[in-house]
Amino acid sequence: MIKRELFQEEHEAFRDSVRRFFEKEVAPFHAQWEHDGIVPRELWRKAGEAGMLCCTVPEEYGGLGLDYLFDVVVFEELARSGFTGPGFLIHADLVATYIKSFGSDAQKKQWLPRMVTGEAIGALGMTEPHAGSDLKAIRTRAVKDGDHYVISGQKVFISNGQLCDVIVLATKTDSTAGAKGVTLFLIDTSLPGFRRGKNLEKLGMKAQDTSELFFDEMRVPASAMLGEEGKGFELMMTKLAQERLAQAIRSAVVSEHVVDYTVAYTAERKAFGKTIGDFQNTQFKLAELKTEAVIGRVFTDRCIQAFMRGELDAEDAAMAKMWLSNLHCKIVDECLQLFGGWGYMWEYPISRAYADARIVKIAGGSIEVMKHIIGRKLFADYRKHHGGGH
Repeated sequence: MIKRELFQEEHEAFRDSVRRFFEKEVAPFHAQWEHDGIVPRELWRKAGEAGMLCCTVPEEYGGLGLDYLFDVVVFEELARSGFTGPGFLIHADLVATYIKSFGSDAQKKQWLPRMVTGEAIGALGMTEPHAGSDLKAIRTRAVKDGDHYVISGQKVFISNGQLCDVIVLATKTDSTAGAKGVTLFLIDTSLPGFRRGKNLEKLGMKAQDTSELFFDEMRVPASAMLGEEGKGFELMMTKLAQERLAQAIRSAVVSEHVVDYTVAYTAERKAFGKTIGDFQNTQFKLAELKTEAVIGRVFTDRCIQAFMRGELDAEDAAMAKMWLSNLHCKIVDECLQLFGGWGYMWEYPISRAYADARIVKIAGGSIEVMKHIIGRKLFADYRKHHGGGH
């Protein structure tokens, strides 16, 4: 098996501590949290105490100033555990990254130390009922009024929506300017005018709170603007590759792990006088899936390396997200079949993995959008090198 070369000894020591954290603080309670549709805030504070949140935040803003691989370790161990409730990835990889990258010094000091400790929980407010992958079509508006902006609109499918204290919110400050009319704000959810809708009931990821959010003439200070007015779409585009890489990381881990525990199950489960693993069909199927899972992991690791060098472009991230998402769904489906009727029982991890998998073809940009990004680049490159019209 190809050995992974990404991680150093300190990363693996951290991995051990993260794994122990999930075993102690999450495993005994996650089934109840799936019924509740939410994890308790106390879990976030414990994760903060364990140094698991926002690992890359600089020391001057309360963090440890570690490299990106420490965040990757948390994302991988969360994916491997099968526990979907803790919304740490959105919090650390997206919200904290937006603040760290584009926030003013005051904004960083206001939010990042509290996000590191788990005292403040972050959410990303972009998707709307009529605007998913097409972020230019958002309708939530922000109207300037003196030294404030008045925000009205709604968001949907917002992870951490029931718990969030801060939202990176996409708004329209100019409804006639298309992408150039999009502006981001850092929303303090304790301010008047913010309202949480119901906690949405989903097909999978049942312990992860996911909400509708409403903004009713909410007044926020102009200092809450993240970056410059009209630059929001541009800022969002710079972070999409990182978001899609995180999705690929999760899918790569789940794909390998599901194959491994299906091997363990079929090696013991008997049918027709021998184990299911003794049948050629089982061996051939798992051989194919294991090979594809390893290929996916190797490609993902190369993308992580490219990202850390600042070289991961939109097309490579789209390819990773598309291929790993499709593989993720394929593997959980075909492995579930080898569990027979037990695979359909919620108490078996493969059943939950199947339900949790389907969102990966949608979240972070749909598979169809990924294909569009890749295909558009293919033809742009051809025209660049061979000439021709549009």
